[in-house]
Order: sequence, then C-alpha cells, then structure tokens
Amino acid sequence: MNKILLVDDDRELTSLLKELLEMEGFNVLVAHDGEQALELLDDSIDLLLLDVMMPKKNGIDTLKALRQTHQTPVIMLTARGSELDRVLGLELGADDYLPKPF
Repeated sequence: MNKILLVDDDRELTSLLKELLEMEGFNVLVAHDGEQALELLDDSIDLLLLDVMMPKKNGIDTLKALRQTHQTPVIMLTARGSELDRVLGLELGADDYLPKPF
C-alpha cells in the first residue's frame, strides 16, 4: 500500500496528515471535496481517507459514488462520531470509521 487519497476540507489537517504520511513513505494525494476526490480516484489508489462533512459533495455521497465503480479501501475520518453515523458509514461500504479528534 503506497498511494493514499486524503479527502478533507480542513486544509490545516490535510497538510499535517499529508506530511506525516509522507514521512512514513506513503505517496499522498489531497482533495478538499468529494468532487475532487472522484476526479483523482483511479486504480492506483490503495487507500482513501475520507471526511464526511465537506462542501460540494459530502463524504457519504462520495462513498456511494465510489462504491459503484471501485473497491478501494475507505477509512472515514470525521467529527461525526455517533453510533448511528458509524453504522451508516460502514453499511455504505466504508472499511473503518475513525472519529476526530484522533
């Protein structure tokens, strides 16, 4: 697993996570909304780190669209940490759900 697509509208957080992941040897692409993420997504992406609350296309809608054509592993990274939100994300095809802050 070398290539990660990080999708979050929080630019400070994405900058920090990108730097940390690159220090561990990962190649990281960044998108700040779901539309951008779907444009960048291709078969070379090994993992998608996806926020839920974003402008244009939120993480839930992005996950639904992604699952129509890709089986890329997805970890939801989100401030929405209720049990209902977790269940929804996992039922829609997320592989894991990590509430912020982490």
